Amino acid sequence: MKKTRILIIEDNDDIRESTAEILMLGNYEVFQAENGKYGVELATKYLPDVILCDIMMPELDGYGVLHLWVRKSETSAIPFVFLTAKTERIDIRKGMEMGADDYLTKPFDDVELLNAIETRLKKRDLQKAYIVSRLIN
Repeated sequence: MKKTRILIIEDNDDIRESTAEILMLGNYEVFQAENGKYGVELATKYLPDVILCDIMMPELDGYGVLHLWVRKSETSAIPFVFLTAKTERIDIRKGMEMGADDYLTKPFDDVELLNAIETRLKKRDLQKAYIVSRLIN
């Protein structure tokens, strides 16, 4: 069975690597990008099942990544989760209004991260099943 692919877009090496380690221990296939521009390239190449993305990054910030991501029909349905230190309500609302599926604030723990991913994957699977059932009926 194919492993679930997760892309981490995070400019902080320690956070990116520790997040990747948690996910690999959770039996996910993990891709890593150190900035938004490279993250968009990897996302387009590998079409991950979930994207975890920081907001404040060089070259292209997380809002820019999300803006590009939701505009492509082949990628717009892929769950997108912000991982960020931006904790102000206005920042959270901005991300959600742009189309983010979830918003985890740093620091987050292993269980919180894994639960957020599983929740996004379950919702995606339910949406797919609903669409298929509507096409059949």
